[in-house]
Amino acid sequence: MLRIVVDKHSGEQRLDRWMRKQLPHLSLSFIFSILRKKRVRVNGKVYRGAEYVQVGDEVCIYENISAAPKVSTKDSWGNRKIPSNLNFLIQNPDWVVIDKPSGMASQPGSGIPQGESVVEWLQVWAQNQGIDFKPALVQRLDLETSGVILAALSGKGVRELNTLMRQHKVQKEYLALVKGKLKCPRGSINLALNRQDSAQGAKMQVGEGKDSLTKYQLERSYGDYSLVRIKLITGRMHQIRAHFAHIGHPLLGDKRYGDFALNREFQKEFGLKRLFLHANMLIWDWENKRQESISALPLELKDVLAKLRQNLRRA
Repeated sequence: MLRIVVDKHSGEQRLDRWMRKQLPHLSLSFIFSILRKKRVRVNGKVYRGAEYVQVGDEVCIYENISAAPKVSTKDSWGNRKIPSNLNFLIQNPDWVVIDKPSGMASQPGSGIPQGESVVEWLQVWAQNQGIDFKPALVQRLDLETSGVILAALSGKGVRELNTLMRQHKVQKEYLALVKGKLKCPRGSINLALNRQDSAQGAKMQVGEGKDSLTKYQLERSYGDYSLVRIKLITGRMHQIRAHFAHIGHPLLGDKRYGDFALNREFQKEFGLKRLFLHANMLIWDWENKRQESISALPLELKDVLAKLRQNLRRA
């Protein structure tokens, strides 16, 4: 067992990020693995990684650290080329905004090739830029979701951006194509979500759990489908997907919460091979200035909408 007490220089941050900084010799995949296996306790309580540690907390890791795989050397990181479909939209000394493609994981995990997640590519990029700080994601996107991700590049960035996130002062907007016609052109979904783990993976269930609020507005109707602009007020796992599925409007291409028969037919007719969910915009204030980062719909999603418009014209 390894025991570490959180000092005054490293409190007020998520446990997974704290572990990455305290144990830089460990691979990210190993850190996330022991968190999933519930091998980490803070003050005697199991933590999954998203919880915050405070000064004076006692972190105990019940794993053989000496036998853990080590991170790649600096040379091997530095020789890697950043994927052309991972775009950097805005950079400042304390943070950077990335445009994530669908199919790229935000962070390491089961079934994710080592070194192929957004946070690991950020490490490569930071090293190439001469940035000593290990980048930390402020928010994440599901594997098949594309769009904007905000990452901190300094201790100040981690502290202040995480505070803004907790206070719901980072506006997150998404575009999604959903099944059916919405009864109201705008509205909100206020349903608690509870995480359920199984052999098939984690899934969010509506019912008792954490308060979850999603606001939406119809962008355009495409016959039996609706393009919706969504504002995520809280940031629960799979929140948008679980909420819209529960009200009878599952997202097109959703392999976990969606209408599977419709997904197959829609793919044949319109060529959609991924989840139609795109993180379109982030808005926040930084040092008294409004920051706005926008990501246009990827070409494969634009093509789907173009085919839907053609169908409407022919009807």
